[in-house]
Amino acid sequence: MKPRIVVIVGPTGVRKSDLALEIALQAAGEIVNADSQQVYRHMDIGTGKPSPEARRAVPHHLIDVVDPDDEFNAALFREAALAAVRQIRARNKNVIVCGGTGLYLRALLGGLFAGPAKDEALRSRLEGEAARSGIGELYRRLKAVDPELARALHPNDRQRIIRALEVVTLTGKKMSAWQKEHGFKESWCEALKIGLDRERRELYERINRRCEAMFSRGLIDEVGRLMQRGYGLELKPMQSIGYRHAGLYLRGELSLDEALELMKRDTRHLAKRQLTWFRAERDIRWFHPERDAGEILKSVKAFLQ
Repeated sequence: MKPRIVVIVGPTGVRKSDLALEIALQAAGEIVNADSQQVYRHMDIGTGKPSPEARRAVPHHLIDVVDPDDEFNAALFREAALAAVRQIRARNKNVIVCGGTGLYLRALLGGLFAGPAKDEALRSRLEGEAARSGIGELYRRLKAVDPELARALHPNDRQRIIRALEVVTLTGKKMSAWQKEHGFKESWCEALKIGLDRERRELYERINRRCEAMFSRGLIDEVGRLMQRGYGLELKPMQSIGYRHAGLYLRGELSLDEALELMKRDTRHLAKRQLTWFRAERDIRWFHPERDAGEILKSVKAFLQ
């Protein structure tokens, strides 16, 4: 029989981590992180990592596993997550996967579309275009040729935008079509996929408060320490929401109020993209994290038994 795992997905700020912790406590589980930013060491406040108390109460895997200047991607995540799942199951514990990075979750559950090998000359040309015209110009080009994939990407996601343009240029087929053809159908496990959502106004209010709390807790100081360690704003994790805004404030390019307001706006946009991605996924059962908490726990226990 295939192993059974519980997967908690949804937009940023919806309360995934708290629910995953509650489920793990009640169902003898351990948590595998599927957030692409929480894997990085020294990046705590802006990534919304579970508290030290939560991590003592329940083992959390794939948090603080690489430095901000280390390479990490969906393929490496899949390898590390599968290893964590094997370790958890060897202890006769249940696996609770929790995160909002759709590609990581898709990679874990169904594998990855490998695609054509990297073309150094084409990659260099695209990188040069991004340097001259800005990544926004390449993102607009991607929206024209593969709008479905573009909707799921951040306009500043340089690595994935360039890879998507590389794939369509080399193969004549858009990345989203390749992914669908691959299908991600044959999974190694049985997964109960729980999606968390709230009314849009409620979610956005939570996001705004969350951003304010991160600033109050010292996000600016955290980014300053990262920059002092030599982690520049050009690094992929330092381009993420919150870190990019705090870094621009520290460089004098934004006021503190501007940095906070732009962080709120970009976090709301991220939540919208995450929901677009997950709404297109199959077999996700959607719940409100508080109103439906009892039903969620009942479903989890029935599934795991």
